[in-house]
Amino acid sequence: MNSRMLLKRVVLLVVGFSIAVLGLFSPMSMAAEKLKWAHVYETSTPYHSWALWAADEIKKRTGGKYEVQVYPAASLGKENEINESLSLGTIDIIYTGSTFVGRSFGPLAIPSAPFMLRDFEHFNAYANSPLFSELSEGYRSVTGHNIQSLVYYGQRMVTSNEPVSSPADMKGMKLRVPPAPLFQMFTDSVSANATPIAFSEVYLALSQGVVDGQENPLPTIQAKKFYEVQKYINLTGHIIDSLVTVVGRPTWNKMSDEDKAVFKAVFVEAAAGASNDILESEQNLIGWFKEQGVNVNENIDRAAFREAAIKVHNGPHASWSQDVYENFQNL
Repeated sequence: MNSRMLLKRVVLLVVGFSIAVLGLFSPMSMAAEKLKWAHVYETSTPYHSWALWAADEIKKRTGGKYEVQVYPAASLGKENEINESLSLGTIDIIYTGSTFVGRSFGPLAIPSAPFMLRDFEHFNAYANSPLFSELSEGYRSVTGHNIQSLVYYGQRMVTSNEPVSSPADMKGMKLRVPPAPLFQMFTDSVSANATPIAFSEVYLALSQGVVDGQENPLPTIQAKKFYEVQKYINLTGHIIDSLVTVVGRPTWNKMSDEDKAVFKAVFVEAAAGASNDILESEQNLIGWFKEQGVNVNENIDRAAFREAAIKVHNGPHASWSQDVYENFQNL
């Protein structure tokens, strides 16, 4: 009898220990791997809200294996700095402009050229095209980083203290541009003076008169309150810009194929959600700005702006081949 009881106790101990060990190594009980996602946009923007959504979805779909922490509003550095941190492995994921990835692989900057994208449908065609996949692979071959999705940033509009209706109105104007060389293509086309200033410093530069104007989509102009320090919003729509979601090489290379598939699916869904929200807000904001008493200048000679831009598409600032340009235009 004592032998049976002893055997029973031993069996129960072994089973209990096995369950405990299995529990320690199950996906839900293991400590989540924390990843940092950095960007320079305000918490009020769709970019941030969809990044938070993506972080929650990644946690759910990987059974708690990953915990993505989102750092908005340049809290981990300006755009140049977060791109550098991605290479250093101190940041795992970033939103960044097409021009910034274009520094490493030139052709990826092409959608940020003035009047290069025709409309939202052209943007979607590019985002889902073999051309975008091919260019993203070129970037990966150079940097090791993986582009996951393309996000609609919106039509860039010029804000100023004097109305801007044609390229001639911008001659000699000190225009803030992002610190990426491609943006000089637009200023060259209108004979303005390009003044590179970090995104987080634009409001102060405008309020102090360091520059005469800046250009960004309407949702960004609202979120950063640029309309408070500029008299006019001119609906030039000269660039339909985009962001890319990038996972850094060290982080991506550690993932299993299954985890990579989850991240990719989530980032594509988040990009579509943010893009649609930005498009909708663009359509509603013209009325909102007018309600705030801002002068919204709709009297724009877009044909003249477009004609000026096309002349410089394949000029000295172009970082793409003629073949890429033609494939892009044929989408």
